[in-house]
Amino acid sequence: MDISLLSIFISVALAHFLALLSPGPDFVLVVKSALKGNQKNAIGVALGIAIANAVYIGLCLIGVGAILSTSVGLMIALKVIGGLFLMYIAFHALKAPKSAYNNVVIAAHSSVAFSFTCFCKEFATGFLSGILNPKNLLFYLSLFTVALTPEVSITFKVILGVWMTLIVFIWDVAIIYMLSKQRVREKFVKASYFIDKVTGAVLGVIGFNIVKSVWSKQ
Repeated sequence: MDISLLSIFISVALAHFLALLSPGPDFVLVVKSALKGNQKNAIGVALGIAIANAVYIGLCLIGVGAILSTSVGLMIALKVIGGLFLMYIAFHALKAPKSAYNNVVIAAHSSVAFSFTCFCKEFATGFLSGILNPKNLLFYLSLFTVALTPEVSITFKVILGVWMTLIVFIWDVAIIYMLSKQRVREKFVKASYFIDKVTGAVLGVIGFNIVKSVWSKQ
């Protein structure tokens, strides 16, 4: 890898990682999932988010991303559906009674069995969160458009895409494992009811603002 390609790789990888550090809906979902029970089940959310990112990265690599970004109707639909999806998650988090969090407390002090069904549900939640967020498409599109010129080989672009997908997954898994540590988990679990309400409210506000922004432009 020559110096110019190495410089591009470092620039794009750094910009991508800094974007990951900014908490968004995906981060909130990862935290919620990590606090609910088995960390292996929670990894489903991380995998779903990573795959959704991979889809958008792939679309940008083959040029479809640029076409999609110019489709006003599609972008509006993605925003509305994504906003409603976040509001749906928020609704269930906010309506849950305090007694529903007893299982979370138990989970912190016992071994919660891995469930493939739960894993798939978590995966679906993570994937939908990522794929219904048009900001992900626009972010990768801008990243690839600004940093990668037509002269850069497709092989290099694929390597960069795989790298970014892995970083998304590894970062989310790291958060899950950090919250799975007994001391950290016990502190979070004691306030799990309030944390879930706050994260639910945050997701609801984000979802509402997304839908509102679309509505106000009509």
